[in-house]
Amino acid sequence: MKLLVVEDDPEMGKLVERGLAAEGYDVTLVTNGIDALIAIGKSTFAAAAIDVMLPGMSGFELCRHIREAENPVPILLLTARDAIEDRVHGLDSGADDYLTKPFAFAELAARIRALLRREPTGSRPHVTVGRLTIDSHEHRALVAGHEMPLSRREFTLLRLFATNPDKLLSRTEILETVWGGTENIGQNVIDQYVSYLRKKLDMAGAGLSIVTERGRGYRLDAKHAVNSETSRP
Repeated sequence: MKLLVVEDDPEMGKLVERGLAAEGYDVTLVTNGIDALIAIGKSTFAAAAIDVMLPGMSGFELCRHIREAENPVPILLLTARDAIEDRVHGLDSGADDYLTKPFAFAELAARIRALLRREPTGSRPHVTVGRLTIDSHEHRALVAGHEMPLSRREFTLLRLFATNPDKLLSRTEILETVWGGTENIGQNVIDQYVSYLRKKLDMAGAGLSIVTERGRGYRLDAKHAVNSETSRP
């Protein structure tokens, strides 16, 4: 799972980068807002941790640029400024959460996990892949207009696949996003839930398949999806 860290203090940046990498994240570290916007333009990040006091472009300004580009990446602002008006300013600029320095790394990691469990700000409420439509507002999955019964966990997993069509999702990434972490959760639970979804997609005639890439993870095969205009057999 890819994370963006924007921090101009070399020592702090490396500390956060090493800690998050040890948690299993793929971390991109940049030191200013321009480089952050370039990185975001080239890659899709699961979340971003942004320092407020950046050279040239503040973290507040960077947040606004990201949101003006309609990028829904969850944003955690990091700052030594703890005044209420600063926190309000940050949230109004498009940030999802705010962490005051100095902070314990355990809290930073926990806040990022919490952001990853949320539906991103500005994310599309409806996502369609072939005949399948995910309605995030109503927490429903529809196939050719017919609702497919899903448990809450099944829905969250299917939404993850549908919003990342043809993208390989690692087991760790799935556990972090759908279950909120990897502690005390056997990875075979993913196999079970993927099996449930495969059966339900097949029964509903969704025309979609979840492909296993051994040793790497899973992906939703959208390239061969049956078009939503095609009638059900």
